[in-house]
Amino acid sequence: MFENRPDRDAEVVLVGRSNVGKSTLMRELTGHDFSTGGKPGVTRQPNHYDWASESFMFTDLPGFGFMSGVEADRREEIKTDVVRYVEDNAEAILAGVVVIDGKSAVDIIDRHTERGNVPHDVEMFGFLQEVGVDPIVAVNKTDKIDDLDERLDAICDRLGLYPPWQQWTDTVAPICAKRGDIDALESCLRERFHDHNRDDLLKFVS
Repeated sequence: MFENRPDRDAEVVLVGRSNVGKSTLMRELTGHDFSTGGKPGVTRQPNHYDWASESFMFTDLPGFGFMSGVEADRREEIKTDVVRYVEDNAEAILAGVVVIDGKSAVDIIDRHTERGNVPHDVEMFGFLQEVGVDPIVAVNKTDKIDDLDERLDAICDRLGLYPPWQQWTDTVAPICAKRGDIDALESCLRERFHDHNRDDLLKFVS
């Protein structure tokens, strides 16, 4: 189980499969670089970035799903720890950001579905809703997508959100973290903060 969580009463968590760009996104949100393991699955603890004055933090949770060179038991342990962290801290989590690779997400989801499995991204999106955490889907790496609207429609369809995606701009945020293009996500977060009566946090996403 994850340890040493800072004592903060408001939090935004980043969740998602390995190699979807969560650490890069965390850097863009906080302006702070975080050291990560040399390969997926090495970093087992969350990366927290907190502001004491506002009792708020961003948390980048370890990636889950398939990781080259990481045994299945360990992959499942990581995912279990992520789920337990969210469950244990759900009351403090203002938003759960499911970060996905916009280029490969649809193919990965479809492949898992064809095998009779619940895809990790779909499962995590539904799990956040179940525990009362309002999910946001950050569709990353949009610079690699040719027909963005078509791809976003397909992602919405897989998540049970009726297309077109423009109906869900409060939930689906196309971004390119490596280029610093995260305006759509920050807009979603501003809405969540306002809904939770935490306008004092708006300065962190503007």
